Amino acid sequence: MEGPATREFELSLSDGASDDDDLPMTLPIDSSQSGSIRKGCDPFAQTQRSKLQHRRARINQQINKEMRMRAGAENLFRATTNNKVKETVALELSFVNSNLQLLKEELEELNSNMEIYQTESDAISVPMIPLGLKETKEVDFTVPIQDFICDHYREDSSLYDKEIKELIELRQAMRTPSRNQAGLDLLMEYYNQLYYLDQRFFSAHKNLGVHFHWYDSLTGVPSSQRALAFEKGSVLFNIGALFTQIGARQDRSATPGIDKAIDAFQRAAGAFNYLKENFSNAPSLDMSAPSLSMLVRLMVAQVQECVFERITITTQDTKFSSQLQLAQEAAQVSDVYLLVHQTMTQPLMKDYVPFSWASMVQVKSEHFRALSHYYAAAALCDHTSSSDGEECEEEAEKTFLRFYVNIASGQTLSQILQDPEKRRKLGKAHLRRAVMRHEEAMRVHSLCKILRKMDILQDVLCQTHKRSLEKYLELDREDDFDETAEAPEIQAHTQQKPDISPPSFSTVQVTDIFQRLGPLSVFGARARWGPTRLICLQKRESGMGLTLRGDSPVLVAGVVPGGCAEEAGLREGDYIVAVDGQDCKWAKHGEVVHMLKSCSDREVEISVVTLHSHDTQVERKAGMLSHCSDKENTRQRLLGGAKGQSSASLLNWNRKKKRDGGGVAKKLGSTFSLSFGNIRDTEAMY
Repeated sequence: MEGPATREFELSLSDGASDDDDLPMTLPIDSSQSGSIRKGCDPFAQTQRSKLQHRRARINQQINKEMRMRAGAENLFRATTNNKVKETVALELSFVNSNLQLLKEELEELNSNMEIYQTESDAISVPMIPLGLKETKEVDFTVPIQDFICDHYREDSSLYDKEIKELIELRQAMRTPSRNQAGLDLLMEYYNQLYYLDQRFFSAHKNLGVHFHWYDSLTGVPSSQRALAFEKGSVLFNIGALFTQIGARQDRSATPGIDKAIDAFQRAAGAFNYLKENFSNAPSLDMSAPSLSMLVRLMVAQVQECVFERITITTQDTKFSSQLQLAQEAAQVSDVYLLVHQTMTQPLMKDYVPFSWASMVQVKSEHFRALSHYYAAAALCDHTSSSDGEECEEEAEKTFLRFYVNIASGQTLSQILQDPEKRRKLGKAHLRRAVMRHEEAMRVHSLCKILRKMDILQDVLCQTHKRSLEKYLELDREDDFDETAEAPEIQAHTQQKPDISPPSFSTVQVTDIFQRLGPLSVFGARARWGPTRLICLQKRESGMGLTLRGDSPVLVAGVVPGGCAEEAGLREGDYIVAVDGQDCKWAKHGEVVHMLKSCSDREVEISVVTLHSHDTQVERKAGMLSHCSDKENTRQRLLGGAKGQSSASLLNWNRKKKRDGGGVAKKLGSTFSLSFGNIRDTEAMY
């Protein structure tokens, strides 16, 4: 079933992107390697998380079935003129819509099941919101890739059965990644491998004919597209979702666990933000710009919450300035969660985001606002002028002057600090606000059935409410007849702003599965070449009469007029792909020369191809390479890429054509001459 978008999912680079973006690493061919060393989880393992994923997959399939039935019934309803048939179809539609609503509610309950992803530690902490992985159907690449190899590369496709099987197994494994670094590496490996798949088999003139089916992460609505960018975007979404699960499972009772959670949530935000900025025309709501913006803000808020927890742990003293800092950090957390809640209640997101998510975010906003007032009261009531020394007193006063958004006229903050009674009354006002905020958080919590089942969250809310109420009762006096003043609004501030960490694609090295087809610079889906020609050369005293240049593959840069090479039919611009039947597409210059010289006493058979045309994009890339960019050569050395590999950016679908740089590919006769390896390689005549 096609998604709602009328155009296929696209990937485009923003103007700020450069050719120095992380690329997939290309390694030399190693015949001893067989497939990826990374494997997915056992699909039959009966863990709580696997059971949840199995239920999600089952619901997704049922939603797909019901939506197909609804589409068929709607078509029949519009087509028929028989009133009885219309009544029957209308009744069937009501049943289908009812079933879809029940399935949607069941899936929402699964998406709201946060406790499974939380840490198993006994420490009481506020649960984090994780994101479930997108489910996908199996894809069989066998026949489409075999046909493409036969038609485009003119090779026996049966010779590549091992590579096709390896690709299918890699995709099957990435459907069930483990909830750790190995699972992330598996997803990133497949993501990087898709770059080579695009270069090898996705031509601008011919579609591979493979449909990629993915289900919406939150609603289970299926989408199907032939665009490889849709596959790539879905995998990137799952990388971000897996980071959220890893962050949620960390034990945040100690600093190391909090740091790991911060890193995971920042990387999740980076993945979602990268997806939002580089992909367009999303067929499903979970990958639409509004949804991704909401997810980025949610991850940023959870990072801010972790920062507050770390400061709470590391701040052991009860100094005035330390308590004020905690109050401002809590206010910052409250503000970012309030922003997330506003995003979730926008018209497009209101009916899409699970109610439990919106409720949890609202609860947290109220909860941390209450904590900010509690710590402000603790600072005011537990502070004594003589306890910290004069220097600390001055520093505390400076901090207090920046503590409020605004202060009521008629009294200065310095006067409040010097008067214990005024401090008590202001602290009591803060505690009153804290108790009210705690009660509001508990009220919102009680309205959500799913949150009511979360014992950990209820324990946190009850404990903090009890603590604030007890402190308020301590400050309350029988002779306190004055009405409690309204506490000023606390100025939100944080010592550590969240850092959105974009995905680093070069951290996972991958080998092009279909390397045996030849270097991508020539043997790619966007290149066109003539049939392989067999040239028989007999060396003369004057030599073979040809000039060779470059590596992988070696280019015939020129032929001597009247020489044996010209007479045998060798032309300038030919690429040598085999010598005496031995494949040398990946051979270095010296290796090809050695093969030719070793056959000096007899006739040598050379297989060559002539590159006729290239897509405009690849021409532009070749032109840029032909200008000997030192920057590009440096990057190839840093990434460890094999010499002679295509250096196109990992993200080259629908690239924005706003560059003025680049040149035109150099022509040799009527053929294109693409440069390979080090452009400064010298030519040599033989």
